[in-house]
Amino acid sequence: MRVPCVLRRAWWAERRSAVRLPRHVLVLLGCLPGLAAVLALVLCARGVERPVAQARPAQPAHARPAVPLHPAPKPRIVPRSVWLEPTASHAQPPPRYDDKVVAVFVHHTDSPNGYACADVPRVIRYLYAGQTGARSWDDIGYNFLVDRCGTIYEGRAGGVERAVTGAHTQGFNHRTAGIAAIGTFTAGVPVPRAMTDAIAAVAAWKLGLADVDPRGTARLTSSNGHSRYAAGTTAALPVLAGHNDGFMTSCPGAALTARLADIRQTAARLQGRR
Repeated sequence: MRVPCVLRRAWWAERRSAVRLPRHVLVLLGCLPGLAAVLALVLCARGVERPVAQARPAQPAHARPAVPLHPAPKPRIVPRSVWLEPTASHAQPPPRYDDKVVAVFVHHTDSPNGYACADVPRVIRYLYAGQTGARSWDDIGYNFLVDRCGTIYEGRAGGVERAVTGAHTQGFNHRTAGIAAIGTFTAGVPVPRAMTDAIAAVAAWKLGLADVDPRGTARLTSSNGHSRYAAGTTAALPVLAGHNDGFMTSCPGAALTARLADIRQTAARLQGRR
């Protein structure tokens, strides 16, 4: 059924106050078939309203990336390309990742202390060769290494910003980072202040990405029975722990273990915590 053109013009006139369209457009619309005219009006109305459309609804909070409340500045980290020989024969498998880092384990490398800091790349190559050779590991186990001059080196491959799964603490390699102090720090051995400050700096930064307080406690689940805890056991461990907190060992040595409380406080200050 066709509606007379004159009646449609009257209907358009009544709608003119709701939708402001040029007169020649209204006349043209009035002569279109009924359903086509209604559809055309809807399309025109949407076009007219577009400049004053309501703002897009806010993105749900859970869909936005979380912003850490207590970030710490990223320290300077020497990339692994500085110490890893490009002709290394070891075939590097793809890295593995966790969702975030919620705890840090501090180690010592149990190697000589009398090195020159300029020779540290050679020292790390030696450690890498021992772990990937005699121990048949897929890569160096530590995520970071720190020398006595306070220089921080990237260890395990995968990207320092990401939560790379390490091979540093039996049972607790997931969601943790391993930081190794280059040297041996048994009882009575001096621990350089530059070294402990660097450990605090990298720990504060990595933990800050997940807004974790270095002075707190983390609940970690042991992945195997070689740790201090049976496989599947959830243990409450210090967020900034010594290797011996998760594994039966003397690492990181009595002297460095005694400095962990100070390292925690320094890391918390770097995160802006009181």
